[in-house]
Amino acid sequence: MQTNWKIGSLFGIPLFLDPLWFVILGLATLNFGVAYQEWGTVTAWSAGIVMALLLFASVLLHELGHSLVARSQGIKVNSITLFLFGGIAAIEEESKTPLKAFQVAIAGPLVSIVLFLLLRLGATVIPATSPLSVMVGDLARINLVVALFNLIPGLPLDGGQVLKAALWQVTGNRFQAVHWAAKAGQILGYSAIALGFVVDFLTKELVIGLWMAMLGWFTVRNANSYDSMTTLQESLLDVMAVEAMTRDFRVVDADQTLRSFADLYLLETAPSQVYFAASDGRYRGLVSIDDLRLIERSEWETQTVHSIARPLTEIPTVAESTFLAEVINKLENEQLPRITVLSRAGAVAGVIDRGDIVRSLAQKLNLRVTDVEIKRIKEEGSYPPGLQLGGIAKSITN
Repeated sequence: MQTNWKIGSLFGIPLFLDPLWFVILGLATLNFGVAYQEWGTVTAWSAGIVMALLLFASVLLHELGHSLVARSQGIKVNSITLFLFGGIAAIEEESKTPLKAFQVAIAGPLVSIVLFLLLRLGATVIPATSPLSVMVGDLARINLVVALFNLIPGLPLDGGQVLKAALWQVTGNRFQAVHWAAKAGQILGYSAIALGFVVDFLTKELVIGLWMAMLGWFTVRNANSYDSMTTLQESLLDVMAVEAMTRDFRVVDADQTLRSFADLYLLETAPSQVYFAASDGRYRGLVSIDDLRLIERSEWETQTVHSIARPLTEIPTVAESTFLAEVINKLENEQLPRITVLSRAGAVAGVIDRGDIVRSLAQKLNLRVTDVEIKRIKEEGSYPPGLQLGGIAKSITN
């Protein structure tokens, strides 16, 4: 499995390299090295590798702009990764307001524009005939192109983030804004793919055409990811606990002895079975097998189940109307295997665990999740690697 390589950190933000980054590093070096051949072979290729590295230093500063503005808003930045198509900052959650989202989005292009202006200024004090002047001028233009390209209004580009912030401000609905900005990104991506094939056909510039098509594919793929992720986030704030819970528990007589309880249930059911004690038509609490084990067996004949039942007021519970995002946060924050769902009357309505949550979302979003996978999630108490609901729920509820 492909993994990124950590190369250090900047302002406390881990920096990673995708192995495919070396492909674009090589292509950039080749491009500049060929362009500078008039300076001599050694000088040209040396300048080529320096320019390629400076190009990605510019990309790194661009992503650092996003990251530092996000951190100023109290948002955690998990990492910055350089990869085949540039760089990406892994920002943990969404800004709280459209204005703050705009600030994070525009920070990267602003950094590139500032670099362009500084480099242009630097080029004016360097002799125009020197190789250094040419390199500084080229790097200035590259930063301008990076800024302008990223301002194209479609996700996942910065311009798409700016568009999302504007639509969010106008509509008041962040989710709808993301859907529209993602749709713009999809249109742009498919247009780039088509244009790439046209360039290949008309000009025979295979490298340029292929690169445009790959950029288009990258844009479409990530726009689709934004769209799907937003739909998932909407579901977490739309589906309630009552829709995902199950009644996969047993109600036992609170007045029976511990010996009777052990003989009747523990020998015939799985240890993971959930038990609630009830008497006189009322739930008395949750019965834990671990609590039973704390009682001396000699006392099982005299003590009742009621004596080890934990009252509903003392166990983790949620109301039937609690949205899944809040349920997930409670599961993760308190490291619980499951949560009891209470009705309006305060009675046990059901139980809900991670497997129940995934099954409910799969049904709502038409995702293919097998019963075997649901069983594994229930047994292991962890979400599938590609569906980290804990982080997603945290990002939308904070």
